[in-house]
Amino acid sequence: MPTVEHAIQSIPAYPAEQFLVEIGANMGDPIGLFQDMMLDDIYQLSPPAHPQRLALASTAEGQFCIAEGTALGTPGARLHLDCALTLMPQAGDNVEALVMVEVDEDGLIAAIYLLPMAPLNLQHSYTLVRAEQDGARRKLAQMACVSFTRGTRITLATGAQKPIEDLVPGDRVLTRDEGVQDLRWIGQTTSRAVGRMAPVLIRAGVLNNAADLLVSPDHRLMVYQRRDELGTGCPELLVRARDLVNGTTVVVQDGGFVDYFQLLFDRHHIIYAEGIAAESLFLDPLTQPALPDDLLRRIGPGLATGQRRDSHGLEVQKNLLNHPDAVEMLRRSSLR
Repeated sequence: MPTVEHAIQSIPAYPAEQFLVEIGANMGDPIGLFQDMMLDDIYQLSPPAHPQRLALASTAEGQFCIAEGTALGTPGARLHLDCALTLMPQAGDNVEALVMVEVDEDGLIAAIYLLPMAPLNLQHSYTLVRAEQDGARRKLAQMACVSFTRGTRITLATGAQKPIEDLVPGDRVLTRDEGVQDLRWIGQTTSRAVGRMAPVLIRAGVLNNAADLLVSPDHRLMVYQRRDELGTGCPELLVRARDLVNGTTVVVQDGGFVDYFQLLFDRHHIIYAEGIAAESLFLDPLTQPALPDDLLRRIGPGLATGQRRDSHGLEVQKNLLNHPDAVEMLRRSSLR
């Protein structure tokens, strides 16, 4: 079993057997490997298909495996990223997707999974219009990167707040853990704000934030508990934005497009966005391909292998937040 050393991502996925060719050269077959696919084949989800969580982790060597707590696959099994797809529905925008392969101890295929980056609908037809292997790793990295959205104000060394889209490398940013740090790189991607890529809106004041805060769903916010409201036994907590969604004060902002920005420092830091503590880009073998090649050559492999989230606090699991007042409890805990 590979040793997991880096962040775990839970990505909605379907077993290949639930996404079948209804018309085309491979009629009746499930989605398969890149070399077996045929463009213009038309696929459809097989009822009662529904997405399940594939818990994905990376190792120090840059390999993928299935993490504990997964709803799909065998924990500890190796995963191979096979290809990226573009699926054209009967109506609406194209859907990007990834194909991953679970491999057993003998190196044989144990299962194939489809990871759509936007929701798929039952009884809708999807035509395969593109399949590629070269860009697959970068697409997966973009899904895994923690990002702020356009307009988010970041606190600088002077105490001034600057919109994230106006930042440039070399800007001096205030961090909670190591004071003032130079911004190494800022990335930008534009995505459809649907499914896995839909941002989470934390309304002003909900976590003592000065204004609305809109972040990627896996972005960790840092809460310092003056009183242990959740019973974690730890004063410093890292909480994923998507685990705070309650449908009222914290909501998924689905629809349209979103501009995502990633902030990279010499290591993982806690910075201030709209006045509350939030993490910078966590660089590991999973997210590293999101960086441009020239930057990767300059920073070398060390930056991607020496980062740890747990140095900033306890990462709170979803089950501890299954309380109707969890968000309010966190807000109160930071005040008392």
